[in-house]
Amino acid sequence: MSDSSSLPPVRLSSEAELARDALATPVLSRAVRLARWAGPATRVDAGGGLVDEQLPAAAGELGLDGDDAAALASEAWRVAVDTGLVEILDEEAGTVTSGGQLAPLTGGSPHDVLAVWLGALETVLSDASVPDLDDLIAAMDEGGEGGTSTPDWDPESESAFLDGVLGNLYLLTVSEDGPGAAPVPLPALAASVIVPGDMAEPTNDVLEQVSDAMMRLDDQFRTLEPVGLVEYQPVDEALMAEADDAEEPAAVDDTDVSRYGMVRLTPLGLYGLRARLLEAGIEAPAVGELADKGADALLDGTATFGPRAAQAETEQWLARREPLAAARELLAAARGADPGAPLRRLRCQQALSLVGIEAEPALREVLDDPELGGLARVWLTEHGCADVPAPSEAMVFWLTVDTLAAQLAAEGNSEELHALVEGLAEQHSGFFAAAWRVDHPATADVLEAMGRIHPDKRIAKEARKAAFKARSQQGG
Repeated sequence: MSDSSSLPPVRLSSEAELARDALATPVLSRAVRLARWAGPATRVDAGGGLVDEQLPAAAGELGLDGDDAAALASEAWRVAVDTGLVEILDEEAGTVTSGGQLAPLTGGSPHDVLAVWLGALETVLSDASVPDLDDLIAAMDEGGEGGTSTPDWDPESESAFLDGVLGNLYLLTVSEDGPGAAPVPLPALAASVIVPGDMAEPTNDVLEQVSDAMMRLDDQFRTLEPVGLVEYQPVDEALMAEADDAEEPAAVDDTDVSRYGMVRLTPLGLYGLRARLLEAGIEAPAVGELADKGADALLDGTATFGPRAAQAETEQWLARREPLAAARELLAAARGADPGAPLRRLRCQQALSLVGIEAEPALREVLDDPELGGLARVWLTEHGCADVPAPSEAMVFWLTVDTLAAQLAAEGNSEELHALVEGLAEQHSGFFAAAWRVDHPATADVLEAMGRIHPDKRIAKEARKAAFKARSQQGG
C-alpha cells in the first residue's frame, strides 16, 4: 500500500470503541442481519450468492427499497459469506446455515468483532476496485463493433491504484505536518499518485489523468464509506456535468475545493489500513506499543517519531511507572557512546521534562556522570532546585556537541538546527577553537555539519578547520 518501510506512529482508538463502530457500519450490520435471517429455505447459486428470487426478501429484511435495494442486499450477503457469518452447507443443493463467526459478534471480544470487520473490509475493497458494470459495457461498445472489444480494465492495476491512494491518505493522516483528522481534498489525493514529484506545472495530459482518477475515486469512496473506512463528501454532480461537456480538463477552483470531493479516514479506517499495512510487511507503529517495554526500547523506538507522537508515547510509558523509578531507568538507558546515544539522551531529556519534582534524587545521582551531568543540571535548574553545581567548561562544550548531534540525527538540516548553529557561533567567538578538543564521538561530524550549514563563509571555514583537527585528534 505504501512504499515506506516505516511510517509515523498512528494514534488508535481503543478496541472497544472500534468494535462498536464496526458493528454500527451499514455493511457489517446488514451482513449480520442476513446471517440471522438465513435458514433452511434460503437458496444460493453456484458462486454462493443469493439466487435472484431471494433478493427481494433479503432486501425487505434489511428495510431496503429503491433501485439499489437488490444490489445492497446482494453485497450484504456476499460479506456474510466471505466473513464466515454464513456457511454454505451444500453447494449443489444451495443450502446454508449460520456460520461460526456469528456468535463472536455478540459474545466475543472486541478483537473478535474487528477480525470479522477486517474480512468485510477486504470484500468491499475488492468490490471498489471493480468498475461499474454499465461503464464496462459502455467501454466495450465504444471500443468495437457489436460490443466485442476487450474493456480497458486491469484488475491488478486498479487494485494497486486504490491501495496507493489509501496508503497516501494514511500517511497524510498520521504525519505530524499533515491534516490529521481534517478531510483531504480529492484533487490533492488524486494528484499525489498521478503527478510526478519533480513536475513544477502539470501538463494538460497529466491534468486529464488527475480528473479521470478523481472520478474513479469518487465511485470508490462512495463504495467504501458504508463499511466505515472513510467519511466522504462526494464530488458535486454539477461539476461532473461540466467536466463531461468540457473539451479540455479544467484546473481546480481553489475558492471552493470542497465541491471536488473531500475524504478523511475514520478511526476505524485508520485501524483497518494499519492492519493491512502490517499484513503487507510494512512497519506501521502505533502510539502505546512501547508502554510496557523498558526505557531503552522507549528511547530507541521514539527516536524517529515526531515531537507530538514521541510525547504521547512517553506519556503512556510514564503513566505506568512511579516517577523516581522511571527517571532512574530513563537515565540509565540514555548512556552510551554509540551513534544513537545523543538522540537517546535528547529523548530522555524530553521524557524527564514530563516528570515532576519526585524525580529530583535520580537527577542528583548523575551530576558527576560525564554523559548525564549536563542534562541533570539543566533539569534541576529548570525545576527550581537549590544547590545545583555550576557545570565545568568542558561539560558545557560536551553537552553542546551532544545536543547538536542529537538534532542532526532527529531532524537533519532543519531550520531549528540552522538557528542553533548560527546562535552558537555568534555568542561564542572562540567556540571552534575550543570545540574541536571536546572528547565526544560525534565532535568531528558536528563541526563538519556546522561548516555546511553556517551561511557566513568565514565562520563555515573555521568550522571545517576545527572538524579537521578533531578528526586528526581522534585518529581518523
